[in-house]
Amino acid sequence: MWEFGILLLLVGALVLLLAPRIMRRRGIRGELAHGTLLVTGVSPRPEATGEQYVTITGVITGPTVNEHVVYQRMAVDVNNWPAMGTLFPVVYSPSNPDKWAFAPAEPPPGGPPPA
Repeated sequence: MWEFGILLLLVGALVLLLAPRIMRRRGIRGELAHGTLLVTGVSPRPEATGEQYVTITGVITGPTVNEHVVYQRMAVDVNNWPAMGTLFPVVYSPSNPDKWAFAPAEPPPGGPPPA
């Protein structure tokens, strides 16, 4: 009888330790906040063509943050190089606004055109 009680106690302790991690990972996938990024600094545009690395500094404003400073290096097409003072729609993690990305392009109303 004692063995069963100890086993039940160990399983309960394991559930208490792992449950927050599982819940946190599930929540990150679907919960992204939408905001705007004001570009305050950008690396110089290279002479090369195609996708090149850019370093962006900016300020994110959204429903859970107010003027949160961010810094990131990412690959961007040279033809779409960001400029200082530009506002971009972004998505970010409400629990960590440093994890952000440009918002995906909105699909046209009515869905994709018929084939």
